[in-house]
Amino acid sequence: MLEVSGVSQLFGGVIALDRVSFTIAKGDITGVIGPNGAGKTTLFNIITGIYTRTAGKVVLEGTDVSGLPPERLARLGLVRTFQNIELFGGMTVHENVMVGMHTKSSSGLLACALKMPWSVAEERRIRDNSLKWLDFTGISDLAETTAANLPFGQGRLLEIARALAVEPRVILMDEPAAGLNNQETLALSRLIERIRATGITVVLVEHDMELVMEICDRIVVLNLGKKLAEGTPRETQDNPEVIAAYLGEDE
Repeated sequence: MLEVSGVSQLFGGVIALDRVSFTIAKGDITGVIGPNGAGKTTLFNIITGIYTRTAGKVVLEGTDVSGLPPERLARLGLVRTFQNIELFGGMTVHENVMVGMHTKSSSGLLACALKMPWSVAEERRIRDNSLKWLDFTGISDLAETTAANLPFGQGRLLEIARALAVEPRVILMDEPAAGLNNQETLALSRLIERIRATGITVVLVEHDMELVMEICDRIVVLNLGKKLAEGTPRETQDNPEVIAAYLGEDE
């Protein structure tokens, strides 16, 4: 589904990523883990077109998408959520999800301004379809709430609902459990499994190791900008190099 091949990223003289390569299988939940400063978010920013990589390529289902902007990638079915929640605070919850669906809208500015019949019909479809994603994430009762007034956990669910509204093939989540309590994290793990059940491939950067080990099929470990290990949760958990990276080596 997704291939990262020899991706490197330099910031001045700092090597943030050094020839990182791995593949993501269709339908899998894959975790990308590593200590702070390992390059995880930088990797996500490259895959999703926010950063221009120094070297390497990103391939989505056989198509080289390296360097494409986020809006093009969204139309191709590759979307993400952010470590720090990014919402349109002045819009309602429902309107935020509608924004996600507008990436596949065919009506132009003039047609919308003149309220042409096909534009009105399309807007109605977007409004109706967006409600199903609010229901999917369990926040349909908050549809008319202003996004800025949401508690943190529900804001996280809204960001996920908006990304799902694009009807992606791959969703990348950057620390989705950050700031959530135990009950919210449990609900998140169930939601991620339900997302996978719809046929969407999931990749997540996460520091909650219990969550990662419970739901991921494969794990990629980064350390100091390099890929340290890759394998199943059990293989990763038992890898001496991974243990050393997290806990330090004995003198």
